[in-house]
Amino acid sequence: MIRLLRRAAVVLAALVVVYFGITFLQVWSASRSHAASPADAIVVLGAAQYDGTPSPVLQARLDHAVELFEAGIAPLVVTTGGNQPGDRFTEASASAGYLIRAGVPESALRLESQGSSSWESLAAAARFLRAEGITRVVLVSSPYHALRTEQIADEVGLEGDASPSHESTGFFRGVYRLGRETLAVGVGQVIGHRRLVDLDARTSR
Repeated sequence: MIRLLRRAAVVLAALVVVYFGITFLQVWSASRSHAASPADAIVVLGAAQYDGTPSPVLQARLDHAVELFEAGIAPLVVTTGGNQPGDRFTEASASAGYLIRAGVPESALRLESQGSSSWESLAAAARFLRAEGITRVVLVSSPYHALRTEQIADEVGLEGDASPSHESTGFFRGVYRLGRETLAVGVGQVIGHRRLVDLDARTSR
């Protein structure tokens, strides 16, 4: 019996390793895909802002959103993200201000300023987008975050294709982020990404 249990444990461990290995390849592949098909809206996932100034990570996402908007991928840009205690600006408002200065018309912007995680932001954005008859979106976030944004979008009722920003990271930091995201995606695919809200820890930041 002990020998059978050990064999079962080895087989189970091997299956887990294979599962997360495949998930890592999927996360990595999605991070390298920059194609974007025409859609109804571009949704920019929030990241840190400093008193109204987007962080380098957020700026990279916004610059990519401007590229997509100017290329005619979608007529609408949605900025997302709330604020931290003591902040004067939300991530969404800081992003909107940056986009307006970059030439995106204010009339083409929609703000979701309550979300404190990727799931909450996309769920909130999905509610008002669907009310406008919009379900087809392009999702802009960091490369390592691309696959999970697509999966979350599917959970909240959006048809989303990721178009990652052109973000540069060091090798070791990049591997760490891909590894952490692999864990989040792997678990989220089993239990649902909504249940990972408390574990999200702003990994898109």
